Amino acid sequence: MNEIFRIVLQYASVLFAISVHESAHAWVADKCGDPSARLMGRVTLNPIAHIDIFGTIIFPVLLAVMGAPVFGWAKPVMVNPNNFRNRRRDGMLVAAAGPASNILVSLMLILLLLALFQPIMATSNTTLLLLVRIATYLLMINIFLAVFNLIPIPPLDGSGILEGLLKGDALAWYERIRPYGFFILLFVIYTRIFDKIADLLFGGLFKIFPNLIYILLKAGAAG
Repeated sequence: MNEIFRIVLQYASVLFAISVHESAHAWVADKCGDPSARLMGRVTLNPIAHIDIFGTIIFPVLLAVMGAPVFGWAKPVMVNPNNFRNRRRDGMLVAAAGPASNILVSLMLILLLLALFQPIMATSNTTLLLLVRIATYLLMINIFLAVFNLIPIPPLDGSGILEGLLKGDALAWYERIRPYGFFILLFVIYTRIFDKIADLLFGGLFKIFPNLIYILLKAGAAG
């Protein structure tokens, strides 16, 4: 597959994944009583509504130039917790909505690919193989986005979920580390802790769905 075309496909997959993620945050916030994000036009799969200049444009371009897999993020969905019906519960639901939406997309793609396993393995049709390649990009990016955001380090979604579970002194201590969350996150990335988590996750996924390995190999060989 042409390198530029591969980058375009990866970038399109990232745009779709982050649009699903952010629109899920906005939609759940609206259902929990806060219409702020909906009124700002964030309940949409249109990626233009979610663009962050650095995270959605500059950073992916830098990765592409370096030859790394394209990845990125969108601008955060702004919510007003004072509008929630139950501040603790609804805050957790809104935080969990983004990763949950990516997990749901991933499960749908897994089921679709496995249902078409025999035709995929037997085909040499370039159009079908291109669609399989796109589906595998979408699958990997949605899984990565979900798992990364579930890390309980501010400002990631996992921190919002954990804050809803903590009480008393534990919550007070956790809130004190919030200003240092970005630096803790850089440490996690630098020490490749997240890579180890991702390896374990994908290893488990392939044990549960071994045919996915063959589909990914087929899609890669077609590239």
